[in-house]
Amino acid sequence: MGKCRSLVWDGEGLVLLDQTKLPREVVYITCRDHGQVATAIKEMKVRGAPAIGAAAAYGLVLGAREVADRPDFWDALMDVAATLRKTRPTAVNLAWALERMLQRAQGSRNNPQEALKLLTEEAAAIAAEDVETNRAIGRYGAPLLPQEGGVLTHCNAGALATVDYGTALGIIRAAIEMGKRIRVYACETRPFLQGARLTAYELQADGIPVTLITDNMAGYVMGCGLVQGVVVGADRVAANGDVANKIGTYSLAILAREHGLPFYVAAPCSTIDLATPDGEHIPIEERESTEVSHLVGIPIAPKGVDILNPAFDVTPADYITGIITEKGVVKAPYAEGLAALFRK
Repeated sequence: MGKCRSLVWDGEGLVLLDQTKLPREVVYITCRDHGQVATAIKEMKVRGAPAIGAAAAYGLVLGAREVADRPDFWDALMDVAATLRKTRPTAVNLAWALERMLQRAQGSRNNPQEALKLLTEEAAAIAAEDVETNRAIGRYGAPLLPQEGGVLTHCNAGALATVDYGTALGIIRAAIEMGKRIRVYACETRPFLQGARLTAYELQADGIPVTLITDNMAGYVMGCGLVQGVVVGADRVAANGDVANKIGTYSLAILAREHGLPFYVAAPCSTIDLATPDGEHIPIEERESTEVSHLVGIPIAPKGVDILNPAFDVTPADYITGIITEKGVVKAPYAEGLAALFRK
């Protein structure tokens, strides 16, 4: 595996770079059944909307192998899909990938071996398409970045959040490949520290200039003129252009507006959910309180204190300068522009 490749199918199992260990250790785990994939997704050993979609696809392949000899094969496979689907509710790519997989095998529901073959092919297609999708997002987004200057990002929307290359970081990679001189300012992204642990790690590994800041420094960095724009990823884009992304994104959008900076969202079409009318209808995952009360296993808060830990927030479409997809850049009015993507 490449140093920042999030997942690889080895023909027998799904090999994942365990992102909970980074940057202190580079550890790979191999999932041999769908339950192990579900656990890896839930525990964020693999994370990022596109990556968990691809991981779930391969989890369904493993599940199909497990139930291939059962007379109720298709019903059992639906149970496997349900187990995988409920691991993380906010990122729509997971449900999108599973639905695409099931549709591909639907015609062979009474032929488990043929269904398994089709599922394996479809999972490979989803993974391969993700890389090409990210590169297309990069090509559309790179021209929007300054020739020289700083770009702020939040969480990790890079190679580690996808199969490879990245969405928001893919735009930055593409900009640097075309000769632009970009420095990335990466928010640490409390409480899970994806910015500190993952974004800083993969950018540094690729030799891309990166400065790590705490989340509460973003306004200061903008006010000092150190950044000329913000680029983030997305876990779900509603039909009206509201965007769910890692907690703290909404605050950055407000700060960007106040400082007159463009705020871009990088999102493949698989992250756009036209069935969700607006941000109020996006389910927000609530995670374990210990992610807030502890840091690297060490208590940092009084025992028993009440804790709120939503994993995501919703940025209203009005704060977004553009949504960069593999089919082009969508700008307001978003309802019309997003719908048009699916008519192309």
